[in-house]
Amino acid sequence: MVKLGSLGLVATVGLMLVATPALAHHPFGGETPNNAIQGFLSGLGHPVIGLDHLAFVITAGLLAAVMGGGLLIPIGFVLVSMVGTVLHLMAIDLPAAELVISASVLVFGALLAMREPPKTAVVVGLAAFAGLFHGYAYGEAVIGAGMDAVLAYLAGFAIIQTAIAVGAYGVAKQLIGKAEGSTLNLRFAGFALAGVGAAFLSGVFLG
Repeated sequence: MVKLGSLGLVATVGLMLVATPALAHHPFGGETPNNAIQGFLSGLGHPVIGLDHLAFVITAGLLAAVMGGGLLIPIGFVLVSMVGTVLHLMAIDLPAAELVISASVLVFGALLAMREPPKTAVVVGLAAFAGLFHGYAYGEAVIGAGMDAVLAYLAGFAIIQTAIAVGAYGVAKQLIGKAEGSTLNLRFAGFALAGVGAAFLSGVFLG
């Protein structure tokens, strides 16, 4: 089980290394969801299709396992990402969202790679700040949608992000508990994820 978890983690990071970032990801090919079912499915798909978002959620789950404090880090991110979506729907502009999203992957990968990361409360605050911008990007997919579709969309992306973070958290906890040198392996994963963030960030600057 531990070996499979390690292989899955390595494979995920490897796929992300060849990925390109995008601010707006539309599971329905750009179509605005027009009912609750479409909204929910779009919410489930958005954080997975958007590999910059996916990379951050995985990193948040891994970091939570390393730092302790349970799932406070990803929960803080998920809750505030819903606020970010609402801000977008209210036409409140958050500048440089693409830049912050890409930078958040780089920063959290670096935090995972650190031997002694900051206190959990600081990282929860950073996760919440990142969530505001990730959620703002999510909001693009439901501009003009009805309230039923929007609420279902919020539920969908909250559920999938939480599930991904919990999965990453669980794999990391198993590695820490059963595999010798696993903390070092997770730090190497942090370096790799920081590299993913750097690649996303360079894509923002290079267009």
